[in-house]
Amino acid sequence: MSQIREVYDVCVVGAGHAGCEAALACARMGLETIIFTVSVDSIALMPCNPNIGGSSKGHLVREVDALGGEMGKNIDKTFIQSKMLNTSKGPAVHSLRAQADKAEYTWQMRRVLENQEHLTIKQAEVCELLAENMTEEDEKKGKSVSRRITGVRIFTGAVYECKAVVLCTGTYLNSRCLCGEAITYTGPNGLQPANHLTDSLKNLGVEMRRFKTGTPARMDKRTIDFTKMEEQLGDDRIIPFSFSTDPDSIQKDQVSCWLTYTNEETHDIIRANLDRSPIYAGIIEGTGPRYCPSIEDKVVKFADKKRHQVFLEPEGIHTNEMYVGGMSSSLPEDVQLAMYRSVPGLEHCKIVRNAYAIEYDCINARQLNPTLEFKNIRGLFSGGQFNGSSGYEEAAAQGLIAGMNAGLSIQGKEQIILDRSQAYIGVLIDDLVTKDNFEPYRMMTSRAEYRLLLRQDNADIRLREIGYQAGLVSEEDYKSTLGKQMLIQEEMERLKKTVVGAAPEIQRFLQEHESSPLKTAASLSELMCRPELSYSALAEIDPGRPQLSSAVIEQVEIELKYEGYITRQMRQVEQFKKMEKKKIPSWIDYEDISSLRLEARQKLIAYKPVSVGQASRISGVSPADISVLLVYLEHQAKQESE
Repeated sequence: MSQIREVYDVCVVGAGHAGCEAALACARMGLETIIFTVSVDSIALMPCNPNIGGSSKGHLVREVDALGGEMGKNIDKTFIQSKMLNTSKGPAVHSLRAQADKAEYTWQMRRVLENQEHLTIKQAEVCELLAENMTEEDEKKGKSVSRRITGVRIFTGAVYECKAVVLCTGTYLNSRCLCGEAITYTGPNGLQPANHLTDSLKNLGVEMRRFKTGTPARMDKRTIDFTKMEEQLGDDRIIPFSFSTDPDSIQKDQVSCWLTYTNEETHDIIRANLDRSPIYAGIIEGTGPRYCPSIEDKVVKFADKKRHQVFLEPEGIHTNEMYVGGMSSSLPEDVQLAMYRSVPGLEHCKIVRNAYAIEYDCINARQLNPTLEFKNIRGLFSGGQFNGSSGYEEAAAQGLIAGMNAGLSIQGKEQIILDRSQAYIGVLIDDLVTKDNFEPYRMMTSRAEYRLLLRQDNADIRLREIGYQAGLVSEEDYKSTLGKQMLIQEEMERLKKTVVGAAPEIQRFLQEHESSPLKTAASLSELMCRPELSYSALAEIDPGRPQLSSAVIEQVEIELKYEGYITRQMRQVEQFKKMEKKKIPSWIDYEDISSLRLEARQKLIAYKPVSVGQASRISGVSPADISVLLVYLEHQAKQESE
């Protein structure tokens, strides 16, 4: 029987948010790339919440954009409401969030993929990964690597040979959806699941896990009484996600979201039917996300709370479907209807799509290097929920890094590892590959130790050069960022050198702004450090200032106002970098280090950290164990030099 065989550089499996970024990265690096999806209509599908960004997630989107990814550009084209969160707090936790028109978001991303050079879209289920054993010479180079990827086989039997595969299977592997006693063996939104690839992965020695997530119901907008809810408006001035988007080009009328609350009646209905919940009846095997719990979990685990927030969010401009944020559930349909109708404003609601839980196969991410390449299989990369994370933004970030590194490995270049001091993406990946994650991982600002340096507003300054070197950022965008940096530096220096004295007009200005009078001369930068004074306010006593963009002014103000804190955090980063630079050779045999505690030895063997810094973050490896490891490495280095 004849069989189709085609040859590509990279095969990307899955066309969700991770797959799209991975495929675009590889194609933009000039590599012939094919992306497989169970449905072309589901490219960049948003099966759960209709928004991009949010606390810490907005940081990820801006970092993806700074590196040359597509998510930020796409949401700028398709948002229907935009809001900067946490503005009452410091700039480290400011985070952009935008409601998306779901259908438009999918269509626009599909359009980008369809028109990308070097990229082919194929609707097919990948059933098998093809790999070959490494030769003895290859094994010496790859050390612990035992196999090398050679291609994929789809359900029809067709084979696609390649040099690298990026797995971005999302929640489709052996997936099943649960709504009370009703179980359907489908992917999200009733799409076809992928039921064959897990067996192929197990045959390659990949350790699999079973996770669970859920989504709330969608309501018919015409049956909702919004007069009983609090209106949630977008920002007056819209800030784009992408650093390449002109802010003036996206100012438009925005749709409203709405806030209501559950009550004791809601909670009583849920408690009375917990025995019918697949979660509490023991039907669900997978572990769910702690930081995005179902309404059943909220009622049980937070029994003292009298109410929980419920957000009604439009799914798009051309649909009446409303997303009921905060009330995901796997309760039976009749219980869902009673539960939702107990909420103010939803008394007469009609459900368009039931809430459901979804179980799926994923991996234990400790099998990955920080490059997102499998430790034991050369050329096999992965990203997104397949790696045990949750969220569109986390998926896009991993997909981009996996795609970039797949491309760089084929080009024979050094792969990119973002560390915890460089980006939220670095924190995300380090947590996934270094820590024991027994539930879907969600990014949060509290996970980033150096968050004052990793702000969403300076992602381009931090990461543009890396994207440019990889071939994903244009010369124009890179030069624009360099020019921005120069303007920031020049203005900061000017403000530090511009001194004002205790003249009457200066004292009057300070009094008007309820600021302490000057006793001696002070620079404008010193005055700006006062909380009651801003860059714009100082314009009155700074007539010679240059015309600068709002983006430059924002950076100048933050850098000067928080200069002391930023300097302190940079010193902490220097110490962190010292440990990260101490690399652990892949040939190391931890059994030879007799002074290591048994638990530490077992964990180090299991995780195979690439640096002493990474080793220090592994649960079960103590500071004493790190000291032993450092002594051993120094001893080995001395022996080699002799």
